[in-house]
Formats: sequence, structure tokens, C-alpha cells
Amino acid sequence: MDMAYLRAHPQHLPTFLTHQRIRETPVGAGVCVARRLTLDDGTSLFAKNWPSDPAPPGLFTAESSSLGWLRDAGAVPVPEVIVALPDLLALEWVSPGSASASAAAAFGRQLAVLHRSGASSFGAGWPGWIGPLPLDNSPPTSTPSTPFAPFAPFAPGDWGSWFAERRLLPYLRLSADRGALSSEDVTAVDKIINAIHRYGGSEAPARIHGDLWPGNLLWGADGRGWLVDPAAHGGHRETDLATLRLFGGVAFFDLILGSYQEEWPLADGWQERVPLHQLHLLLVHAAAFGNGYRSAVMGAVDALMRA
Repeated sequence: MDMAYLRAHPQHLPTFLTHQRIRETPVGAGVCVARRLTLDDGTSLFAKNWPSDPAPPGLFTAESSSLGWLRDAGAVPVPEVIVALPDLLALEWVSPGSASASAAAAFGRQLAVLHRSGASSFGAGWPGWIGPLPLDNSPPTSTPSTPFAPFAPFAPGDWGSWFAERRLLPYLRLSADRGALSSEDVTAVDKIINAIHRYGGSEAPARIHGDLWPGNLLWGADGRGWLVDPAAHGGHRETDLATLRLFGGVAFFDLILGSYQEEWPLADGWQERVPLHQLHLLLVHAAAFGNGYRSAVMGAVDALMRA
């Protein structure tokens, strides 16, 4: 199988893999099983599948849609989707390299251009996934896929209300249900949600990666920063920048931020909103992986209460 054949017959890739007709080399990944595929013409691909069959419905459709939507902006390097099947995703291979000051500065400018390309609304036109969990991408004008008790004055089309209802509440409740957060913790997070409008920062929807912790920014051997594993949607641009600072932070963050600000300055008060934007991804980790993330969640809550 070469690339020309694969592009013409993507549905045949699982058969070739089953019969060991393609060289496979395991590579590190998150919740999926990943490997490097080497085709007969020497082309390499990055392939991933769920650890067991079948994959959760829509998982790889969501990632393929996210990658395509980000790539369409022509702003930041994004791997091309070669094969998108219900249980298998194969992408352009990006040879890993090292972070550099020049790559970081370029990435900051490119990220601002990506964000500025915008979205028609908050959310996305496909059901989302983030890690191993579903992500409600329904727009502000629709009913959430999982309803919760009302909070604060709901303002249709307002980012704060949408973020609270689609990005915070589902993972707060799931974290509580799975024992990652106590009832006292839930009460504290609820106070932030009920007061979300006091933090301000509403803007028009930006085209964001949506899961941009440092591990999802791949420094390529070509000297560029590539976006991988997105949960892309129309959201707030500060979210991507805030999550790049999580879990030890990305290399050369100050250079990324500086060049971003030169391209598209952030609104006043963005520093105080960083923990709010980080809270979504921290709650996702608590819901998915347990109470080892409790202290990070509550650290963000404490910072917001002091703001």
C-alpha cells in the first residue's frame, strides 16, 4: 500500500493492518493506542485507535472535524487527515523536533491569526470529545445536551453563560459523581459559576483548539509548532493561552504570548481570567482521571475568589 492507493481506498487500511501488510512502530499517545505507519513508498503516517473495539461513537469524527476546521484557517500548521474511519484515524506524520525561540514567536503570531479567523457561534457543528469524555458543542441558542439546575441570569449568546453551561457544569457534576470532588468542593466551584459574569471578558467567538495543554503543541523537526489532538470549537481565545500554562507550562511561553499580543492584543483583565479558563480542562481531568486533580481544581477556584 502506498499513499496514492490509500487516498483512493482509505477504507482498506484496517484490513492491511490486520494482515500485517504495513510496518507499524508504537509511539506515545494519550487515551488512544498510537503508532507510526510506514507505507511501501516510504511515507509515514500517525495512526490512532481506541484501546478496545468499537471506539466511542463520534470520537474520531470529532477529531477529524476539528483538525480540518483548524487547518482550513491556514494559520497554524495542522496535520492533514488522511483516513477518518469510525474506529481509526490516520494523519500526516510530523517528525518531532525541539522548541526554539524563533518557533515560539512564530507560533504566537499564527495562533492569533487562527483565533481571529473566528467562528459562526460558540460551539461547533459536530458533537465533540475531549480526551475520553463527550464535549457538548451545541450553540448558545440550543438546549444543552445535559440540563442542569439554573444559575445566574442566563444571557443567550453570551460567552460566560455558554462556558458555564457547556464547559464547567458537566465536568463539575461528573467529578462529583465519580468522587473526585467533595460536596464542599462542588459548592465552591458553583460559587464561581454563579458569579461568572463578574469576570467579564466577553468577545466574539474565536476559532480555538479547545484542549491546548502543552502536550498538544508539537514542536516539529521543521522548526514549526503544530497543533494536534484538538477539541476545536468557537470559544474564547484566552482559553487556549491559559491552558498552555497548565501542567508545567509550554516552553518559551513568554515569547508565544508576546508575539500573540503584537498580532492581536488581549483585552484588559486577561491575567485575572487565566484560572477561569483553566478550570474547564482541570475539571475534565478530575472527571476523567480522579481526585489527583482536585488540588489543581481548587487552586484555580481559590485564585478566582481572590481576584
